[in-house]
Amino acid sequence: METIKAYLERKRDELRLLNGCLSSPRPVPCPRSVDEVIRAKFQLTAALRAEHALHDWKATETSWSATASPTSGPFTFSYDYQRADLKVNGPSFYEREPGCSSETIYTGSGMAAISALLFAATRIVARAEILVLPGSYGETLELIERFVPELRLVTLSLPLSLAGAGAPRILLLDSCVSAGAFEAALRCDGSGLDLLIFDTTCFAGRSGRIRRVLRWARRSGIPVVMVRSHTKLDSLGAEYGRLGSAVFVRWSEEGAPTNGAMPERLAAETRDAVRLLGGAALPAHFPPFVGTADYWALTKRRVAAILRNGRHAARLFSRELASLAAELHFTHGLYVTLRSRRPLDEAGARQAADAMSRDLGRDGFPIRHAGSFGFDFAATEWFHNATTDEYSVRVAVPDLPTELWNDLAAAVAEWWRTHEQAGGDG
Repeated sequence: METIKAYLERKRDELRLLNGCLSSPRPVPCPRSVDEVIRAKFQLTAALRAEHALHDWKATETSWSATASPTSGPFTFSYDYQRADLKVNGPSFYEREPGCSSETIYTGSGMAAISALLFAATRIVARAEILVLPGSYGETLELIERFVPELRLVTLSLPLSLAGAGAPRILLLDSCVSAGAFEAALRCDGSGLDLLIFDTTCFAGRSGRIRRVLRWARRSGIPVVMVRSHTKLDSLGAEYGRLGSAVFVRWSEEGAPTNGAMPERLAAETRDAVRLLGGAALPAHFPPFVGTADYWALTKRRVAAILRNGRHAARLFSRELASLAAELHFTHGLYVTLRSRRPLDEAGARQAADAMSRDLGRDGFPIRHAGSFGFDFAATEWFHNATTDEYSVRVAVPDLPTELWNDLAAAVAEWWRTHEQAGGDG
């Protein structure tokens, strides 16, 4: 259990890390409340972005100045017109896995990364089947269905089997699926797969689950590309900028798959897709505070706090809300979803999320209607399960001290139960 005092001291360390990236650091006293933490963190990151723009004013889209040398903290960049040939040198957002090397292509968002990758895949594995688990990210499924018809979407069901014959097979393993589906996939024989696309967005960059997936893929001899949105967990909850990546993993010789040229060919095609679709990353969106030992230690502690709070929320909602809990056991542990007794559409779920945040916020709780997760406040938003076509309300678990989160989770349960009863009576 983390006390308020210990929490505020930890947040002071996060603020000092951000502040230390400014050319003229400001005094950073220990914050006295969660609201002070949130305000100071977003103010500091705004100051960092402004300072970057002033410092790198010559580094324009057309790279017209020979003296421009854009940087962002530990990252250095080189590029020509519109960053079509963007090269990035800097720390990885992942922990290096023994026995493999990798190449990273950065993009303007997580969706830009997976879009370019899927378009590139159609150049190499024509008419492939792309296998997805129930509950995979809805926008990715929509992208495949509407814009990549060359890949035949196959939604798997439990019990899972990855076996197949004939067409090439790609497994899309998404970090936002249920824990049961995720674990079932790792118990399967994946040796018949031609490619694994692993969306790691909902896992911390040094998560043990990422290591488990890579080891499973290596044993099965599967080429791997990891795609990620870095806006979520990689900027200490401050949403520093829109940034995504695709990492092409190459196994060492003894663990190399039979189609070992796949990562190189796919990376080359993905680079072309990023160039032609205009999806290259912006140097200004690379957080300048990443990569240090302090950054990794603070990230580990804040993600651990979110996961701890998430486990408590799952137990509480299971006990207090019963049939009103939609999904409490996502494999990432970062949020839960609540259902209504009456079928919800997107507008109804959004209105419920907004009303709950507004009411509990008036009671002094750190909760907001916001469409993301990994913040220092609880975030509510509508949620669409693309597999079942059902809408619910997502409650993203925050990095908050234990006692405060316990009180907020109880208030969420009470609000939801009360409003569901009122709706049913009406």
